[in-house]
Amino acid sequence: MAAAPFDVAAVPRSREFEWIRRNPTIVIGAAILALFAVLALIAPWIANDPLSFEPLNRLKRPSAEFWFGTDQFGRDVYSRVVYGTRISLIVGISVACIATAAGLVIGVLCGYYRRLDDTVMRVMDGLMAIPAILLAIALITLMKASLFIVIVAIAIPEIPRVVRLVRSVVLTVRGLPYIEAAVASGTRARLIMTRHILPNTVAPLIVQATYVCAAAILTEAGLSFLGAGTPPEIPSWGNVISTGRTFFQISPWIIFFPGVMLAIAVLAINLVGDGLRDSLDPRIARRM
Repeated sequence: MAAAPFDVAAVPRSREFEWIRRNPTIVIGAAILALFAVLALIAPWIANDPLSFEPLNRLKRPSAEFWFGTDQFGRDVYSRVVYGTRISLIVGISVACIATAAGLVIGVLCGYYRRLDDTVMRVMDGLMAIPAILLAIALITLMKASLFIVIVAIAIPEIPRVVRLVRSVVLTVRGLPYIEAAVASGTRARLIMTRHILPNTVAPLIVQATYVCAAAILTEAGLSFLGAGTPPEIPSWGNVISTGRTFFQISPWIIFFPGVMLAIAVLAINLVGDGLRDSLDPRIARRM
């Protein structure tokens, strides 16, 4: 009797299904974020001009013509919400990249060089003592409001949190025997940091970056709601909510739809962060 042919594709496919079964939060969160990214990319093809005024269509209820209704100026809320996805993703990803990169460099240097640690960490403690949204408002007030200024203003308060995380990891790794042996053998500090210390910071840094991204999206929405964020001509979820708060009792859809999108986006990022934490933490992975 001839043996049944061996299905080569079955092995990697079963591993993929097993990984999905073990990490459902990462899959769900990543799928939602991918949907948001697609909406942001194809916004010009699925939505109208978010800045076009149609006074005759002001405060229209959600219908087949206006899916999310219209605001007090007759602007299509659906178009403004779709275009606002771009702003939220750009701000969240940019702030996460800036804060993670800057925090990684500063945290590694502070954790490895003790003389630098005392001075720099006192500065980081001072930044953390100031509420992030107040510091962002102060920076935006001193400079002309723009998307770049908003990103920088939100990223600066997030850097100390990343620095403290990376520094704690570096201090733990720096006291391990193989690091002390490398120092005693005369290995250069740059080589030790890049080859032995940096790889140990990757896992917690990725998880922290997801939380920074979620916090940045919420902060940008809060700043735009207060009128200190992105300029009014740039549609964002915070701007849409801010313009609709006056008409909330008669037109609640102006606030409802951007609020739901904001909540779903932050929830998806937190799902990815929690899933990465569970999968990258060896103690949790062994229990699973």
